[in-house]
Amino acid sequence: MLPGCYRIWIKRWGFWRRKFPRGAPIRIVGDYDIDGVCSTCILFLGLRRLGNTKNLGLKALIQANQLAPGKISVYHIGFVTGPCLNAGGRLQTAKLALALLLAKDQKEAWELAAELKALNDQRKDMTQQGVDEAAAQVEQLYMNDKVLVIFLPDCHESLAGIVAGSIRERYNKPVFVLTHSEEGAKGSGRSIEAYHMFHGLVEVQDLLSKFGGHPMAAGFSLPLEHVEEFRRRLNENARLTEEDFIPKVWIDIAQPFENVGEELIGELERLEPFGQGNEKPQFALKDLFIRSARVMGKNRNVVKLMLVNERGTALDGVVFTDGDLFLEEMGDKK
Repeated sequence: MLPGCYRIWIKRWGFWRRKFPRGAPIRIVGDYDIDGVCSTCILFLGLRRLGNTKNLGLKALIQANQLAPGKISVYHIGFVTGPCLNAGGRLQTAKLALALLLAKDQKEAWELAAELKALNDQRKDMTQQGVDEAAAQVEQLYMNDKVLVIFLPDCHESLAGIVAGSIRERYNKPVFVLTHSEEGAKGSGRSIEAYHMFHGLVEVQDLLSKFGGHPMAAGFSLPLEHVEEFRRRLNENARLTEEDFIPKVWIDIAQPFENVGEELIGELERLEPFGQGNEKPQFALKDLFIRSARVMGKNRNVVKLMLVNERGTALDGVVFTDGDLFLEEMGDKK
């Protein structure tokens, strides 16, 4: 039987068509709150209405990012329009996003949407610079550390968490990125399944001015003179093994190339939106050959591949990663 909230939505569809808030999908995806059938249903209905929004600011932001209004997805909110709305608060002021959403004049909406998109592009460039600097530190100084503590004095403090997430993905280790602040140093952390980040901070709380978080992420501040001791004790306390640093990928089913087509894509689209409780399916195939690979994108973070299976069937693929590092690792495995 369907949950009560779902039955009510179906029964009172006319009510939701009139009253359903078009901004709800942005809130749900932006706050990573796709955690059950209720929020999934709100997101499903909201996405269908978002492309036809009457909000001048949202319409301008969709157009500024060259998105098709009728095909707005969770991806577009999480990685395109959402970061634009967030960029003002990260680099200047959140009032820019508020002004956009409240805009009553089309010209004003266009100007604000363009400004927020420009800020987001700047944020992406600054983030990539921070990731490059952090990776260089790791390669030169901390490759043997179980917990990576990286001090980036020139990194904007609002980007520390994004940089930490990227470094965590690259090395599959717990990562704390610290930046300069008025209080000394301010940091943000991203973890792996085997390391409870908040508990790790509790064990060194005597070094910290303040802290908070949960198993997979944390925020904190501390005096600059405590940074080296912070790094030493976190690593000394870490009960991690080499096996914990091996990335684990959960695969739903093997999917031969020959099965991949418009029919399968349509079936997957009918399962959307994906999130907690309705995870995006992951397919895999062994014994593939890379016929060609080339790096694309302004930040060289996209790799376009030509893949071939054992039966000679070819399929194009795309990897979103550090392109140069990918080609380097691919060369080592030839």
